[in-house]
Amino acid sequence: MKHLSTAAIASLMIGATVLPGCLPGSSQDVSREAIVEQESERLNAWFVERYEEGLARSPMSQTYLGRSEGLDRLDDISQTAADEEAALRRSWLTEMRRDFDIDRLDTQTRLSYELFEVEQNDWLATHSVSQNDYVFQHMNGPHSNLPSFLINFHKIESESDARAYISRLEAFDDYFGQAEARARAQANAGVLLPRFVYDKISGPSRNIITGAPFTEGDGDSPILTDFKAKLETANLGDALTSELLDQAETAMLSSVQPAYLSLLRMFEEQAAMTTDEDGAWKLPDADNYYATRLKHYTTTDMTAEEIHEIGLNEVARIQARMQEIMDRVEFEGSLQDFYAFLRSDPQFSYTDDADGRAAYIADATAIIDDMRGQLNGLFLTKPKADMIVKRVEPFREATAFGAFYDSPALDGSRPGTYYINLKSMADQPKFLQQALAYHEGIPGHHMQIAIAQELQGLPQFRTLGGHTAFVEGWALYAEEVPKELGLYTDPYKEFGQLGMEIFRAARLVVDTGIHAKKWDREKAVSYYLENIPNPEGDVRAEIDRYIVWPGQATAYMIGKLKIIELRRKAEAELGDDFDIRKFHDAVLTNGSVPLEILEANIDQYITDTKDKS
Repeated sequence: MKHLSTAAIASLMIGATVLPGCLPGSSQDVSREAIVEQESERLNAWFVERYEEGLARSPMSQTYLGRSEGLDRLDDISQTAADEEAALRRSWLTEMRRDFDIDRLDTQTRLSYELFEVEQNDWLATHSVSQNDYVFQHMNGPHSNLPSFLINFHKIESESDARAYISRLEAFDDYFGQAEARARAQANAGVLLPRFVYDKISGPSRNIITGAPFTEGDGDSPILTDFKAKLETANLGDALTSELLDQAETAMLSSVQPAYLSLLRMFEEQAAMTTDEDGAWKLPDADNYYATRLKHYTTTDMTAEEIHEIGLNEVARIQARMQEIMDRVEFEGSLQDFYAFLRSDPQFSYTDDADGRAAYIADATAIIDDMRGQLNGLFLTKPKADMIVKRVEPFREATAFGAFYDSPALDGSRPGTYYINLKSMADQPKFLQQALAYHEGIPGHHMQIAIAQELQGLPQFRTLGGHTAFVEGWALYAEEVPKELGLYTDPYKEFGQLGMEIFRAARLVVDTGIHAKKWDREKAVSYYLENIPNPEGDVRAEIDRYIVWPGQATAYMIGKLKIIELRRKAEAELGDDFDIRKFHDAVLTNGSVPLEILEANIDQYITDTKDKS
């Protein structure tokens, strides 16, 4: 833990200065080291208190972390609650700046001070423009997140766990009522989803209330299926199980169903009010909103125009490398012809049936297991938490990401999970599978996130926090790292790695195109189909994602480019003393950080390495 930002490093340079009130030879003579240790311990204790204060406001976060507090409650997601949290975070900043002197802290605690300050300022900046963040959208709205949360994170191992689950079912109407109130306030202010999105959020909402106890002849609904399965595993006895099932079904009919029916009415009303305009440019205070989102996701001050130009340049660079592979496999035709070949040739697809889906899961697991056995050549620090590959549940696969990762529980009760969406096997081609597994699993998200969670001696806002440019930049970097171990032995899968990279480079172009340059949906789709190899279904799903989530997609490539830049700098300055394992430790063992602080950490790693040589 030797890495520190430039500002913090400079503040260390106070030598043997005697602190006020510490006169040599007096009873107040306290060593510099003792004061630093005492003040650092005091601030770290304060961080623990602030973390617990914030966590107490989110019983759902407590469940996600594997804690038992608040198991019978859902979060308050009202506008009032969000405004209260903003006031709380402002008070935290005031208190920290008033009560703690950064010059009296040790290296890691100074970095924590800086990071806490950055985190609160970023939260407050995004809160100031949050009136434009769609409450409901097809990627992660409350309508799909809440049932997914219950299914994936609410364990039932006892009667009290089951009754807590039922209490959460009974709270659906209040929870969705808060979200609906915010969405209606947005609509009144002119913030409406593009028309096409309403079908994408209505369908999954209907799926949740299809089947028993809501409808007949459709089997059990997803939530009832989950509740029954968990009761069976808990083995609570026939009489109690029957009683709990009756109470759960009553809660579903009295709370869950009315909550969804109310949402569906609102979606229908708003769909009739909205337009087909896609970009953030149509929203109130649009320029400031999009600039704030870009800064939040990239942790830089880059403008939309700068990001757009970087994207165009990176697309051209990667296409030149793709041409080299096309020459190696002796393909005759243009790059677009090669893309069409990859999209259409049966050799690159699993069969679109149960056997094909099972084969995909098995092969993705094998890729990760093989990489897990190769880690010693690339890493000193490795996660203790396990990781599994799992299919996205059918009830949400129509609008879920193509692939994503959920972190392990802190208590070890839940492994890290790489979710793969197998709705359409044509959208998960074999040539992309290897790079995708590295991104979501090992050495990508699982490596970075699980290591961060397991770091000792750091406040939890650092071990559990995340900056999109760092987290996704690392995962994109991790797609390429296995090349150094010779793991891309198939030229088509090597091309797939470049395909994943150009996919993220093109995001810089289309995200800024949609939200700053007023590209419509079809222009963005056309750019993708011309410039990247992904199947059309995947392309359209991605473009629809960027439309409702302005700026997020730019973080991946911006983050990777910074990590590559810093690695090249370390290699150039250290020469034979460069050790890839130590570089990766320097990146990963401070938790997630903004890119500016990452650069300062790597500069310190370079200095430390030179001093030891």
